[in-house]
Amino acid sequence: MGIIFWIFILFTLIYEPIIGYFGFKKFEERVFLFSQARLQYFKNIMLGLWIPTLFIIFVILFTELTFEDVGITLPTINSEILGPIITYATLAVAAFYFIVLIFYIVSYYSNVNFRKKFIESKKKQLSEISFKSLIPVTKKEKKAWTYISITAGVTEEIIYRGFLIFAIAYLFPSLSIWLVMLAASVLFGLAHTYQGIGDVIRTTFIGYIFSILYIGLGSILPIIVLHFLIDYVTKLGDEDEIV
Repeated sequence: MGIIFWIFILFTLIYEPIIGYFGFKKFEERVFLFSQARLQYFKNIMLGLWIPTLFIIFVILFTELTFEDVGITLPTINSEILGPIITYATLAVAAFYFIVLIFYIVSYYSNVNFRKKFIESKKKQLSEISFKSLIPVTKKEKKAWTYISITAGVTEEIIYRGFLIFAIAYLFPSLSIWLVMLAASVLFGLAHTYQGIGDVIRTTFIGYIFSILYIGLGSILPIIVLHFLIDYVTKLGDEDEIV
């Protein structure tokens, strides 16, 4: 079992941080030259996430690893591992953020004034982000982006929370759970090297918060939903959606 975990960790250190980085740079060179470049890149993103996820499922089906080991189970609050203060405080923040995301989505589609203000704000933000070439433009790209949101929500939580936290804890049984979560979160952050160092740090922090949620709930299922909503809100506010 240990060799499987080491191989997978090596994969996460090479594929997204290095191959993914140069793949994104190549995409940036092509996106304004070829009309299908963005759509093809979106397909590559989904493929790059589903292949390791299917590998994990394969490992679960043919080894002693279980779905429960990687957090695919119903949530149950457990404050003993991280302590009640950290556990419940993080759950409260996540619940509040979940409500905010739902509010944004509902308001965007039901309130014209909110929608216009949201789009104006999005235009200003687009000039500041380092990966604006990824923002979908055509209807097909927006549809694909929704699929990416679902894919990322499911696969990244299975990979970087459920599987890697278990794998690192298995390989280093004496390591503190806080350091186990940090190691998995750093790998999650490195998967976003194409966004720049600032976003690597940001996603590492987000990954750590998600890890706390996972340990506190014993399940990645609620985090999958939260992750999907975060990615989905990112696609809202495209300037050509004003009606």
